[in-house]
Amino acid sequence: MNVLPPSVADLSDDDLLALYAADVPPGAWLRVNFVTTLDGSASAAGTTASLGGADDLRVFDLLRRVADVVLVAAGTVRDEGYGPMVLHDDDVAWRRAHGKPDHPVFAIVSGSLSLDPGSRVFTEAPVRPLVLTSAAAAGAAAAAAASGGAGSGSGSASALAAVADVVACSSDDDDSVDMLRIRDALVSRGLETIHCEGGPSFLGALIAADLVDELTLTIDPSLEGGTGPRITRGSSPDLRRMRPAHVLRGDGDVLLTRYIRAR
Repeated sequence: MNVLPPSVADLSDDDLLALYAADVPPGAWLRVNFVTTLDGSASAAGTTASLGGADDLRVFDLLRRVADVVLVAAGTVRDEGYGPMVLHDDDVAWRRAHGKPDHPVFAIVSGSLSLDPGSRVFTEAPVRPLVLTSAAAAGAAAAAAASGGAGSGSGSASALAAVADVVACSSDDDDSVDMLRIRDALVSRGLETIHCEGGPSFLGALIAADLVDELTLTIDPSLEGGTGPRITRGSSPDLRRMRPAHVLRGDGDVLLTRYIRAR
């Protein structure tokens, strides 16, 4: 008796997109995408590159295809070596056919604005990125840009404001970033389909704020056996119950799972 889930290889891109669109209501929707080993590690040798396999990457690209915005914490951008948010030609063709801009917006969360404005993330971006930060840091960036970068440490902030929209996502003069304001800042720009790619601390904050609508989790059939992190870090006062939407079997016997918030 075969009790294995359906194979991704047997499904077309349209089939997969229909599966991942099921039960998604109109309006704002925050989807989080992660990979983990069997023993709960979110990385191997410090990155996710060796986890997941070809079908995980296929689904990953499809989820970006339908996103209005790809949301990532600055630490993950650095650790995973992100480049500009440029989709493949077939993804661009699909988006054009469905009335979407060629590429999703890249939104990076950084409370300290410790980002390199000369990075390809910014210099080769097909769409001007967003940097979501605290009101205090956004104010400093705006002041630096207005003064032409004068003052200690203001040059990089001024340069960052020149290559990205720096958006305050906290109350006035607060040096922390508020998760609800992040979501609202994106939705107010018409970016309702939010695809979040990490990292663990950022996911922990989203869970604590009860903002995660969906988790797409790939389970790699391997044991890391080391000190790799969980997919989330932080403290949430309550369990956030999810319900399974589907399970698929991918290349290398990975399992691609999808969970939706049980509200």
